[in-house]
Amino acid sequence: MNTYRPTTALAKAVTFDDITMHVQLTDGRTVSLPLLWFPRLLAARPEQRQQVAIGGGGRGLHWEELDEDLSVAGLLAGGN
Repeated sequence: MNTYRPTTALAKAVTFDDITMHVQLTDGRTVSLPLLWFPRLLAARPEQRQQVAIGGGGRGLHWEELDEDLSVAGLLAGGN
């Protein structure tokens, strides 16, 4: 029997390599997702990607210059 368990995972750091975004969570996990899933981040210059603000106490990621917002819950659900 599966039961729903809400996550309390929060972002504490975001890093990139050439093809992947890595989000380090406060619970020790790292979520790695392909940049292909995020066209604005894929098209951005590396220095633009680094200009990420972690907001909402770690619940969201925001790139002002790129007009991109991602939620940690969405990333954990598969990249939304």
